[in-house]
Amino acid sequence: MGQQYLTDSNSVIDYLGGKLPSTGMDFISGIVNHTHKISVITKIEVLGYNTPTASYQLLNDFVESSILLELTSDVINQTIVLRKALKIKIPDAIIAATALVFNLTLITRNENDFQNIPGLKLLNPWNIK
Repeated sequence: MGQQYLTDSNSVIDYLGGKLPSTGMDFISGIVNHTHKISVITKIEVLGYNTPTASYQLLNDFVESSILLELTSDVINQTIVLRKALKIKIPDAIIAATALVFNLTLITRNENDFQNIPGLKLLNPWNIK
């Protein structure tokens, strides 16, 4: 079936704001046009800011069209493992655990927060050639 992806909050915002380089925009557009997945944390982060109504509607539409990956028991347990092993913020641990449990590549520009997590595959949309 090919590689599947989990899109981090910063990549959602950069994509919807048209801030990515054209290669990153094209790549994420290809994912969005099929099936795109986000973590429950991404939903909270993206919709949790006070934004103008038009911007909020764009963000909400994106979230509503996404496959939302919830906090399953496996994700919770993997989050606990990551928190015990690494100094990582809870939201980042949940996003990483979600990607690991569902065998997804995490699309994020925030590589520094995730680079030391064993087995986690990362893709920075700013660096796609």
